[in-house]
Formats: sequence, C-alpha cells, structure tokens
Amino acid sequence: MMALEAHGPDTYIGVGPEYPWGGLYGGQIVAQALRAAGLTVDPAYRVHSLHAYFIRLGDATEPIRFEVDRVRNGRSFVTRRVVARQSVGAILTMASSFQVPEAAPDAQTARLRETIDPATVPNDTWSPVFDRRMDRRHDLPGVSTGWFRMEEELGDDPTLNACAVAFISDDLPTEAVIMQHPERPAGYEENHLHFWSASLDHAIWFHRPLRADRWHVHDFTCHGLMSSRGLAIGHVFTDTGDHAATVAQEVLLRRHAVRA
Repeated sequence: MMALEAHGPDTYIGVGPEYPWGGLYGGQIVAQALRAAGLTVDPAYRVHSLHAYFIRLGDATEPIRFEVDRVRNGRSFVTRRVVARQSVGAILTMASSFQVPEAAPDAQTARLRETIDPATVPNDTWSPVFDRRMDRRHDLPGVSTGWFRMEEELGDDPTLNACAVAFISDDLPTEAVIMQHPERPAGYEENHLHFWSASLDHAIWFHRPLRADRWHVHDFTCHGLMSSRGLAIGHVFTDTGDHAATVAQEVLLRRHAVRA
C-alpha cells in the first residue's frame, strides 16, 4: 500500500482496498499522503507533524493521485503540502513538517494508564493490515483504548513507521466520540447501527521513535461533543510507556434516522 508509483515530478499514484463500510479508509489516505511527502524529503529529516482535512469520500475502484508541493526547504525543517485527488476532485489535503533530529532535553508528562495484556484478549481487527486488541474492561464515557501492531515487518525506516502509525490512528477517535454521546447504546457492538460518522480533520505530532510492527497503545478520550462534531485526543505509547505520538481528530457524528 505504501509502494506509491511515481507519475511525474512530485506526483505519485496509490491504490487501496474497499473497506467494510464502503469507500476508502481515511487513515489509508493520510498514510499514503505522508509517504508521498516523505519521498520528496532528504532522509536526514524525520516527520514531526501532519495536519489533514478529509474533503470527500474516496472511491476504492479508482487510483489516488498525490500531488506534493515543496513549500519550504530549511536547514532544520522542511514543509510539504499534499493534495490527494480522484475523478471527483480533491479528497484530502495535508500539510506535513519534517525536522533534523536535535540533541536537546527530553521530558515526558503523559503516562500510559493501566491497561490489559494484549495476549489475553482476541484480535478483533477489521483489516488484515494490523492486529488490534481492545481494552473493553470498562464502559467509560468518551474513552477508547487498544493495543495495535502492524502485521508486516517494517524495519527501522522512521518515515515508514510514521506512516503505519498514521494508518492506525484513524481507527479509535470515532469510537471515543460515540462513547461520549448521551444517547449511545450500552456496550460496543450496536453503536454502528445507531450512528453515522465521518472523520473531518486529523493531526498527528510524532515525539519519539516507534516500531509500529511491535505492540503499542492508542489511548483516546473525547474532549467535547457539539454541533454533531466530537473532538478526540489520543496518546500513542510504546509497550514500555514511551509517549511516541499525540493524535487529534474531529469526528462528525449523527444519529441514523429512526426506523418504524
């Protein structure tokens, strides 16, 4: 999925499978856009943030065209803008920034909350790309926590691992927002029958290295629900508790029409 095909200067073509809900998965488009941006950046620079807007639902029957704009090449930072297009027009826009790693103080305040051993619960993934083990012990308002690892060996390429984190990071924000909704059903399995949802915008800050093909935790909390939009903030931790990334996503959430 990350093997994008060059199609002219700073332009790449990607494809993706159809997902259970139809269309393309937003995390796939973000990950491929980040991969396209990274292909135009010197390997000395590592991705430290991205900010994306989901514009239209993608079509799995069409290729996706990723157009990269080299906004700035600096000595410490470089900036890229990517537009993902299909026949309907732009389906995603993304800005990303890369930095040369610097020797500087390292402090961490975010902490991994007590969670399950992923070996003790079954894999309930919806994708063959990653293994997912959800922590369902507590029915907490606005909270969704799970262990993840990519099924394919990724090696030490920092940009490829960042792309994998981006792919996974679009999974739990919607559930966290649903868990905050005052009219949600008890439990988890019936939620998709009661709500229609769409990712609106997505941001990731990458703090520390992470091997996405090893177990790591995504821990999301909904910080508000208003005007059918819910804001979910998530922390991504390695299995040893290192705070590797922070994710923010706004989700559009609406009740399905009541059926007689």
